[in-house]
Amino acid sequence: LVHLYTDGTVLVSHGGTEMGQGLHTKVCQVAAQAFGIPVEKVYVNDSSTDKVANTIPTAASMSTDLYGMCTLDACRQILGRLKPIREKLGPAASLSEIAKAAHMERIDLSAHGFFTPHESRVGYDFFMEKPADFPADAPDNSWKGHPFNYFTQGVAYTEVEIDVLTGNHRTLFSDVIVDVGSSVNPAIDIGQIEGAFTQGMGWSTIEDVVYGDDDHTWVRPRGNVFTSGPGTYKLPAFNDQPEIFNVSLLDNADNPFAVHSSKAVGEPPFFLGTSVFYAIKDAVRSARRSNIGGKETYFEMRLPATSERIRLYCNDEISTKAKQAMLGDAAEAGKVDQYQPQGSC
Repeated sequence: LVHLYTDGTVLVSHGGTEMGQGLHTKVCQVAAQAFGIPVEKVYVNDSSTDKVANTIPTAASMSTDLYGMCTLDACRQILGRLKPIREKLGPAASLSEIAKAAHMERIDLSAHGFFTPHESRVGYDFFMEKPADFPADAPDNSWKGHPFNYFTQGVAYTEVEIDVLTGNHRTLFSDVIVDVGSSVNPAIDIGQIEGAFTQGMGWSTIEDVVYGDDDHTWVRPRGNVFTSGPGTYKLPAFNDQPEIFNVSLLDNADNPFAVHSSKAVGEPPFFLGTSVFYAIKDAVRSARRSNIGGKETYFEMRLPATSERIRLYCNDEISTKAKQAMLGDAAEAGKVDQYQPQGSC
């Protein structure tokens, strides 16, 4: 819902929830660009169902796509009504002057915008049967339609250093590049990428869930969650960030299926944080190779890469004896080598 006032300001009400991801700022930018005014003259009202009814959850990194396009649709409706007034007043007239003249001529300066992706883009039918004439060389399930409006990509390169005696690790360097199309606000998008990367890094390295089960009988009663607070469940902090952290946006990657050729950001870069985990695993592999005479052996390393797991996976003399003691009578050579320190998930 967009209102243009006679002083040249704009008020936008949309159905999205601002939770720090910059949605309101991007919506303001879309409206400001449409009307050709500074972003300081655009205001966003609190999200409320008495303004925009029947909204959907603000989730899946799609809110800028939806509410940005809705806002643009509403702005274009108003601009269409203002076109005769703008032509009459000339190109030097300000938006305020045009709005005042339109108001005096009883032109509606409010509009309700609506947007939904076309069925040809997001019309996936899980139950559609394969057509008899479907090409044999086409991808499986592609006859069911498009499950997503578009795809976004990213890549991360990370260097880490592990302490083979304590299991601690340092993230020395991370270089991240993400495809966000033609960004509406690069500063916000880079911040979202940094946050998602850090969240994924924490999830894959230090956030270990432990509750009372067969592997953790000391947690009472059975089923009780032990890692229930910041004292036991470790979230990434400033000190866990890569010591050198470079984030950039892919150039010349326009997206014709979203507002101003942008793409979603927020959740997509989350998995790039696991580059820290895979760098740790590579460092552990190098330590194991050194400890067993240069031989390369397969080992399964499960997430998260906690200090305990890094230490035990290194397979030096001390950790091997510790694993033999824990396994007891079951301490066969293969079982010791492949021993998995257990979390509950």
